[in-house]
Amino acid sequence: MLDPRRLRLLRDLARLGTIAAVAGLRGYTASAVSQQLSALEREAGAPLLERTGRRVRLTAAGEALAASSDDVLEALERAEAAVAATRDAATGRLRIGAFPTAVRTLLPDALVRLGERHPGLELHVVELDPADVPAALREDRVDVGLVQDYDVAPGRGVPGVASVPLCVERVYLASHGPGRGVDDVRDQPWILAGPGTLCRAVAEHLCAAAGYEPRERHVVDDFTTVLALVAAGQGVAIVPQLAATSVPAGVRLDPVGTTRRTRVAHRAGADRRPEVRAFTRALRESAVATLGAA
Repeated sequence: MLDPRRLRLLRDLARLGTIAAVAGLRGYTASAVSQQLSALEREAGAPLLERTGRRVRLTAAGEALAASSDDVLEALERAEAAVAATRDAATGRLRIGAFPTAVRTLLPDALVRLGERHPGLELHVVELDPADVPAALREDRVDVGLVQDYDVAPGRGVPGVASVPLCVERVYLASHGPGRGVDDVRDQPWILAGPGTLCRAVAEHLCAAAGYEPRERHVVDDFTTVLALVAAGQGVAIVPQLAATSVPAGVRLDPVGTTRRTRVAHRAGADRRPEVRAFTRALRESAVATLGAA
């Protein structure tokens, strides 16, 4: 019988590439990880690793087992969730990964609702970029998290991670002065999100559709700061509806014809856990109260 904890270590190794990286992720020593993987080899009855000097790589058997790990771990998660679903109330610790704007706008109300309905639930929130949520779920660092995509930048599924819709937001061009569209601000400087972020990719996509590249003046990820800079005449920016709940004087918001979609993500198979269901329900109610639609 394969030990699922050791199977997780093999999956980590397939993704991270080194035993040292796996040890750092899991809080083990490299020696302890090596011992656990050696035990997994005995359980599997086949060599899973090839050692070349101080490095290792997966054998064909190791790659096959790592590729199957998501199915095995999902089945185990589903079995644990089925047992948890027999409880009447959500209890225990729930670790939540959420992007800063959601922590500021959606989470406070949702946490109050959860605390009132499920006093036995211990809630722990950590700010987490949506792009980092799938890895955090697979590595068991959070239990639920918020992921996003835009209709002009669709997301891709991640093995071992499932999600359900939360809300859809309008997206705006924030500018200082009279209303305008992306086509009309080609000569204006831009306040862009950091490289590799979805927010930046969307801004660049919208400008490309208008036939130009945005001229970067500032790089800022926090939307409150972005709007303050727009109000100060420092440039234009793309902001989603959740970020526009409090707009400084002098800032005009014009829809750009695209939407941002947020989903509640969890480990595949965990959808029946009372904690996951309770969190999703409370957050949807908060989204309705904030945006007017789930």
